[in-house]
Amino acid sequence: MRAPFLALAICLMLPALSGCEPAPEAPSMGSLMGGDSQGFAEVKPGHPLTFPQDHLAHEDFRQEWWYLTANLQTVTGEPLGLQWTQFRVALAPQQAASPNPADPRATDSRSPNSWATGQLYFAHAALTRSDFHRSAEKWSRGHSALAGVAASPFSVYLDNWRWQGLGQEALPATLEVDTEEFAYRLRLKAQAPLQLQGDGGFSRKQADGELASYYYSQPFIHIEGQVRSGKDGSWQEVSGQGWLDREWSSNFLGPEQQGWDWFGLHLDDGSALMLFRLRSRDGSFYISGRRMWPDGHGETLTNIDLTELEHRGDRPLRWRLKLPQYDLTLSLSPLNPDAEMALSLPYWEGPVQLEGKARGEKVSGQGYMELTGYRGH
Repeated sequence: MRAPFLALAICLMLPALSGCEPAPEAPSMGSLMGGDSQGFAEVKPGHPLTFPQDHLAHEDFRQEWWYLTANLQTVTGEPLGLQWTQFRVALAPQQAASPNPADPRATDSRSPNSWATGQLYFAHAALTRSDFHRSAEKWSRGHSALAGVAASPFSVYLDNWRWQGLGQEALPATLEVDTEEFAYRLRLKAQAPLQLQGDGGFSRKQADGELASYYYSQPFIHIEGQVRSGKDGSWQEVSGQGWLDREWSSNFLGPEQQGWDWFGLHLDDGSALMLFRLRSRDGSFYISGRRMWPDGHGETLTNIDLTELEHRGDRPLRWRLKLPQYDLTLSLSPLNPDAEMALSLPYWEGPVQLEGKARGEKVSGQGYMELTGYRGH
């Protein structure tokens, strides 16, 4: 799960493009990411995902993102986390946005010579240490000279932030992000198969499947490279594990759904856990997840027991996760409780550390957590 701010950020920052007005009260995530999807493509069960085509943009859907989290260490053993996400938002359905090619509002972001576009791109990045957390964002219209997605070689870019593949596949790749307060230049590679979340990539956001996304992951990325942070401004060598998520849809949530809690976790036995909980106004929630292994094998999580243990304000920052199907119990704690993403619409996101037991034996690990929809965030 991603993008807790898509519609609201457009309304607040780009009213001339989006034609909307700020709401008088902070709306729920459902009211931001749901609504009328008429004219946009629909997510349907049984639709096969195809690669490398599905690494690219799906402009007939309203929203999508390319999302990397990473748990890294410096050469001295200091843990740190980083996050990069690039988003694409269609401001109107393609057929509605371009009724007349002579109209100055007509859009065709696939034309390298057209500055008019119905596609908006923006990107988020962050770097987190135990005593340091900074985040940044960039915005652009979709245009080959500014921001977009290219096929050969595969690239996702906005200004000088760029994921650059070597061929048509997403990996291996490099990732470069540079801001005043932090930067990173990374080399990424993976030998494990992609993991299709949900039912063959059809990821339900409600039990009835009326709201859904196409969703796949690569949880087994090896990373090496350098990072620079505000401590002294010098570059440091880092290495560790990364996780790539891809989702696209035209209607992610229902209006009663307030937000979500998302977790991407690596265990020391080599497996990975993905789970998300979508919270509704009445206190109910929809929860889903998957356990994955580097050989491509994966299993749907059943009977997920996710309990909030400790809060800061209304945000639950410490958790207990029980998975009876594996006799597994984990405690999740943030590396830095102050990992607030202070962007257009704030949310919390940062690395977490894991401790627990599986069938009576100690287990540990690390991962990432995202919390949206708390106090309007």
